[in-house]
Amino acid sequence: MDYDPMAMDDAESLGPVVKISQADSVRVKFELSNADLAFANSLRRVMLGEIPTVAIDLVEIEANSSVLADEFIAHRLGLIPLNADGVESLLYSRECDCDEYCEHCSITLNLHAKCVGDENMHVYARDMVPSGDRINQTLGTPVIVDPEGNGPLILKLRPGQEIKLQCIAKKGIAKEHAKWAPSAAIGFEYDPHNKLHHLDLWYETDPKAEWPPSEYADWEEPPQEDEPFDYDAVPNRFYFNVETAGNLPADAIVTEGIKVLQQKLAGMIHELTEGEGDGANGDYNGPRSPEYNNAGDGWQDQGYTTPYGNGGAQSSWGGAGGATPYGQTPYGGQTWS
Repeated sequence: MDYDPMAMDDAESLGPVVKISQADSVRVKFELSNADLAFANSLRRVMLGEIPTVAIDLVEIEANSSVLADEFIAHRLGLIPLNADGVESLLYSRECDCDEYCEHCSITLNLHAKCVGDENMHVYARDMVPSGDRINQTLGTPVIVDPEGNGPLILKLRPGQEIKLQCIAKKGIAKEHAKWAPSAAIGFEYDPHNKLHHLDLWYETDPKAEWPPSEYADWEEPPQEDEPFDYDAVPNRFYFNVETAGNLPADAIVTEGIKVLQQKLAGMIHELTEGEGDGANGDYNGPRSPEYNNAGDGWQDQGYTTPYGNGGAQSSWGGAGGATPYGQTPYGGQTWS
């Protein structure tokens, strides 16, 4: 397709524009332009804490003769990244009708290892076997990316020691617990030359030597020596560096973050517009404050009655607030206008 600069300008005037500079299995780097700081930061926060993933939430230990305590092993198991591809097919535990967990809201992983030789035995994430007959066989399985194909080390067993347990993986978000976080880190930067002076750089002798420019400094024009400061300037170009924890691809984190943000905005719009027809033509019949009379009479009763009576125009202590239970005030008989 041929490049049309006029069409590109029209697209940028309609909404946010994304330019991807790097994308692989670990991270994705992109520039978000034609957007404000609040929107960019909202996307960053959603990607950090509100994308659903799968993590081990319950561990039932049947036998443990290793040197590690049950709680320590359960904590290590909860930090093992699990494949979250297809997590939308899994229900949240709070949305399921089961008593504790079932195949609709959880994934079961079994681990049973016993050291029968003379050498110490290493137990890895690869030794966790999913149970049950599920359509998506990869959902909830440990993420293994090392060349040996072992995955994270869980524990070590000496000769004669044994570990036997069952793990229950559930759906959740990082706002509930960090083990459900889809990303290891998300870099977020704007204004690489600090034109807006949002940063006050501390330095000893030379700020340019002590604060080298970031990789995005080449993407924007540096400020000129005699360039006047623009007090009305606002940031409109934001640089993201999204790194995955392994449970979701880096590009999927971005797309899922946009989807979650759209769902949150749609819910807010629905709440704000629900029943907006009431009073649209000036026929609102609910309670309202007394209206102000510009003729000098101050606040007058216009049909509204407060819970304390008197039409809302007079206090319960006397005429227009002129007297208190303790006597006449110096403002008696006056009306503020």
